[in-house]
Amino acid sequence: MYLGKVIFSCLAMTLTMTSQVMVSAQDSSTVNPHYAALLNNSMWFYEAQRSGKLPSNNRVSWRHDSGLDDGKDNGVDLTGGYYDAGDYLKFTLPLAHSLSLISWGGIEWYDSYKKADQTGNLQSTIKWGTDWLLKAHPNSNTLYVQVGSGDVDNNYWGPDTGIPTPRPSYAINNTATGTDVAAMTAAALASASYLFGNLGNDTNYANTLSTAAQSVFALAETQPFQVYTNSVPAADNLYQTNNYTSQLVYSALWLYKATGNTTYRDKASQYYDQFNLASVPVSPMDWSDPSGAVHVLGAEVDNSNTKYADAAKKWLDTMTNPSAANAPCVFTNGGMLWCDGYSDSNSMVPLQDTSLLALLYSRLDPSQSSQYTDFAEKQIQYMLGDNYMLTPYVCGIHANSPHNPHHAGASGGTDISNIDTSPPEELHLLYGAIVGGPNKDDIFYDERNDWSQTEVALDYNAPFQGLIAYQISANAADPPYVTITSPRPNVSRSHGLAGWLIAVIVIVILFILAGLGYYAWLKRKALKQRLAGNKEYAVPA
Repeated sequence: MYLGKVIFSCLAMTLTMTSQVMVSAQDSSTVNPHYAALLNNSMWFYEAQRSGKLPSNNRVSWRHDSGLDDGKDNGVDLTGGYYDAGDYLKFTLPLAHSLSLISWGGIEWYDSYKKADQTGNLQSTIKWGTDWLLKAHPNSNTLYVQVGSGDVDNNYWGPDTGIPTPRPSYAINNTATGTDVAAMTAAALASASYLFGNLGNDTNYANTLSTAAQSVFALAETQPFQVYTNSVPAADNLYQTNNYTSQLVYSALWLYKATGNTTYRDKASQYYDQFNLASVPVSPMDWSDPSGAVHVLGAEVDNSNTKYADAAKKWLDTMTNPSAANAPCVFTNGGMLWCDGYSDSNSMVPLQDTSLLALLYSRLDPSQSSQYTDFAEKQIQYMLGDNYMLTPYVCGIHANSPHNPHHAGASGGTDISNIDTSPPEELHLLYGAIVGGPNKDDIFYDERNDWSQTEVALDYNAPFQGLIAYQISANAADPPYVTITSPRPNVSRSHGLAGWLIAVIVIVILFILAGLGYYAWLKRKALKQRLAGNKEYAVPA
């Protein structure tokens, strides 16, 4: 047992050191090396998602040039960009959502990227995505929103050297509209434009992004307003939003921040009131609905208008407090924010998105700062190892990290009917990838086929960037996984419930039995007393 623990500790240390070696040379006295490594590794994950012709400085040895004919079916160049998740499909909507969050965190905590010597990686991560969005908008009336077919791609499991065809491309336009996806694309381009123009010292690229953002926003405002899956049924059941209202406001706010043009501020305010967003029931923010982000961003860029700040506080107080009226989320026994209907398929996402918005708003309202930062810091600690499974839900940073993310390229396997055991463990380390996460009982099985727990995706890592940049800015203590020297608890579906759950159940049952026994004793005592008062039915001494 002791030898096993020593071996485990050495492996944990080796993995931690390996992930840190990937960080460029820096002054260790100014930045926590563990958070610097996390920031770097998260962007390494985005490099592992790259499609197209790879640059000479590509850091992912097992990623190859791929998707080089994307867009040819429609006579356009749609090469490049990012594969969405563990597959080889490309979607504009989750990409745009992810880029806006990465840009937002980069804008707010740019100094953290400087301290960690990661500004170059930040800009290249964003630019690889925005370059593709520029290609996807070849003219003012068109926006490509998907490359690849779910029916074809979902039947393939293997490396990027054998991606199946056909890979059809799908677009919205000024007659087959898609308000939601066009608005989110405008938000992504505008947020990136602000970062490159104000922090990245690249005004030419910033201007290009701004011009495109305004063009796509005009397409988003083209009537009829509707969700893009009405025009592109191929995206149905893959990435559908069911609304477009918050997206219009979100993009208008970003355009105002990027351009300073008050027309966009006024449009945002008008749409906000028209769609009554201040009164929309509170629900988690994600790629399908940026309502929570709208409130927080509005409070920042239009701070003379209290409606945004009031809604932001209401949203955050409801999301982070299970006892609040109509609260959509609870805390698990282990302390993880859990939102039924959202967390079931990726528990790390609501946790991160809510934490990011809490930290962003805490910078605007000092009176709420400690409440929101405390919440966010606890959630960050949970995802980095302070949990029942002793697991940081980030690949490649610790021996307890997930070993089997649901990712075709990294797995090294080719047998789609047997992806859990072929090979038995991932061939390539998917550094920095955030996995879906544990279930409501805080249990994580690390099974490749269980996509709800082990899937990775562009939007899973997008808020993580900001959260880690915040930790650097706050000079946070080492993440919990640094001191974890015990292996992950041995749980498996074949063994039923985890030991700690069994213990809790046993204790509860014992309490119930004890209570029932005590209740029966009281009833018997009361019966004796009643019968003792009746001579006919007196109980013998």
